[in-house]
Amino acid sequence: KFQEMSPATIIPGTSRRRMKPLFAVNDDDNNNDSNNDTIETANGDVNGIMNTDTNLETAAAIVDYSKIKPKVVPQRWVQLAYLSLLALLSDWVCFSVAAAPDQFESSFGHSASSIIDIFLFTNVATSFLVTDVVAKFGLQRAIQGAALFMAAGCWLRSGLGFLNAGVLADYPLIVAGTVLVGIAQPFFQCTPPLLSAKWFANNERSTSTAIALNFNQIGIATAFLVGGGMATSSRGLENYFGLIACMTTLVTFGTLLQFQNDPPVPPSTSELEKLVKGEQEPPFFESVQHFFSTKGFTRPLAAFICSISITNVVGAFIDDVMNRGGVTGQFQIDLAGAGFELAIVAGGIILGGYVDKTKEYKKVTMACLAATALLVLPLGLTDHYLGREPFLVILALLGLGMSAGPIQPINAELAVDVTYPGDETAVESVQQIGGNLVSALLIPLAEKASERDYTLLRGVPGLESDIRGDVVLLIALAGITLAYFSSFDAPLARTAADEGEDDDVVFEITSEELPESVSMPETSFQEQEQTTRTAFQNGN
Repeated sequence: KFQEMSPATIIPGTSRRRMKPLFAVNDDDNNNDSNNDTIETANGDVNGIMNTDTNLETAAAIVDYSKIKPKVVPQRWVQLAYLSLLALLSDWVCFSVAAAPDQFESSFGHSASSIIDIFLFTNVATSFLVTDVVAKFGLQRAIQGAALFMAAGCWLRSGLGFLNAGVLADYPLIVAGTVLVGIAQPFFQCTPPLLSAKWFANNERSTSTAIALNFNQIGIATAFLVGGGMATSSRGLENYFGLIACMTTLVTFGTLLQFQNDPPVPPSTSELEKLVKGEQEPPFFESVQHFFSTKGFTRPLAAFICSISITNVVGAFIDDVMNRGGVTGQFQIDLAGAGFELAIVAGGIILGGYVDKTKEYKKVTMACLAATALLVLPLGLTDHYLGREPFLVILALLGLGMSAGPIQPINAELAVDVTYPGDETAVESVQQIGGNLVSALLIPLAEKASERDYTLLRGVPGLESDIRGDVVLLIALAGITLAYFSSFDAPLARTAADEGEDDDVVFEITSEELPESVSMPETSFQEQEQTTRTAFQNGN
């Protein structure tokens, strides 16, 4: 019978830790086993015999963390799946009526863009709290609590009327539900780099962050496809909100059952190094001060803000963008909007995988920013054939998604890399605060700018054209960001730590190597560390 793994403490002045045995085997046939436990590590070495009643310091066996081989476990994909699905649902709620703005306005007397703005401003406010909440309660409880908040918000928005063919929820309930989901979403958006660092190997992190961070775009695509088909009447809007509430409840239930806090063993050398050094994450505002004083941090921050702002503006006004390009059918518009969001995810996975292998953060980001500025241009041409040819406009839209989308996860990982061993959640919180705040401010500006036309390349035969003001605004944003990011020149601290991994490690914890009577411990190294450090400092 497996005994719970005991906590570890740092031995002051060394890179080793005192800890009770990693594994203790207890035979139920012998009642004295609890006081005379055999300690065996994963490589078969017997560390000795210990008495469970003895003092932590005197009874602890010494484990050299430098001999522990980083190990990934299959559970990491379950973790990634739930965080990605929660992100999907949260942005589905945010942009749920983007494909049916007229129906929403006729049903509630308020514009769809106004409810999106309420969501984004709530998101920004909550992002200031995510880091400290995760530090206090852990990743598992924070995500589970946020999932419950989101489920409650979705049921408020549904009004339960769809269950008995009732009426739509009142607008104040729509706002209240939207606020609850807006409160929850930052916990899904700000934690992907932390999840990647805790659970994924150094050659998987950019890809896993891209999946979790950009999976919300699938939610926006779902909003276009499902919302465009269902939200065509008040009754349809009612059923649509009910469907979202049911889906959210299902995923929340799974999260409560299966989402975990930490893996049994760190997945990378850089994470192991943080454990060896006993790194403690400071409060959020202290982390922010440190980040802005760290060389190179503001460049990936600017790139992230640029990317999320452009994709949010294009997504919010996809109807206008497609109409001016000659795509006028609602179903075709919905398909184009879904394709744009799917292109963001695909681009993030493809380029994220490339960056995982090469660590070419700067090269890829600059290429994506340049392509973004170029591909957004056809979306604003109003009297040139490039802007009035539906096929070319859709190609430009898909290309924009493939180029603008990957900038977010790549620069989330870059910011974490240059600020290592800083708090990954705090890094992403700063980026999300900046991105969503700028988006919330940019959406009304872009809406106003879209009413104005400017002449592009006046007097140049074949190239002169009018261009909408909103696209001019987005091109300027991409160009300024590209110029600013080009001066990035900072060391990649986390990559350097990972590249220093010792190939001769001999200590690896795997469930396959354990005796049949022993299973992997549920208590992780990180959980032990915090618990025992407190006890050790108190002299217990």
